[in-house]
Amino acid sequence: MAAEPNRVLSMQDHALDNLRFIRETMERSGAFTAVPGMGGVVMGITALLASWVSYLQPTPHTWMRVWFIEALVAAGIGAYAVTKKSKQARTDLLSAPTRKFLLSFTPAIITGALITLFAYLSGSYSILPGVWLTCYGSSVISGGTFSVRIVPIMGAGFMLLGALAFIHPAWGNLCLAAGFGGLHIVFGLLIARRYGG
Repeated sequence: MAAEPNRVLSMQDHALDNLRFIRETMERSGAFTAVPGMGGVVMGITALLASWVSYLQPTPHTWMRVWFIEALVAAGIGAYAVTKKSKQARTDLLSAPTRKFLLSFTPAIITGALITLFAYLSGSYSILPGVWLTCYGSSVISGGTFSVRIVPIMGAGFMLLGALAFIHPAWGNLCLAAGFGGLHIVFGLLIARRYGG
């Protein structure tokens, strides 16, 4: 009879261990759903403004400066929108799906930054629209494997525009406007409608 309470405690411990395992497994396999739809729309609007301002610049150096400022603005908008959507959905910003998304998203962005530095130092500005669009697109595709299905499709659109910018460098600014402006707005609206935020 004295062994019976120990058996009950053992079963409870076992059940709690199973629940903990199930919860952690579901968290690891979950999708990153904090991709901000309306944040993407705002990023697209600022990118369209940046494409217009950069088009008016007299030198490639000042053109690049405009896009550099836009990248910082867009990163700030994106970070704020992801944080806000996560809070609204009551999801942890440091969850396993978020970490997977960021680990997949970051390498191509770092690659793009390194190529940008090299292009700046060598004066090879004409390759930058293609570099930025393809690196960002590959980041979105990679990170999107841990997100909703529409995200990798958006990334493929960026990569196609990047290829076009490489083929026709004179269209670079237009491709940037179509990608960072148009694709962000269109897909941002679709994400906001289907997945919230």
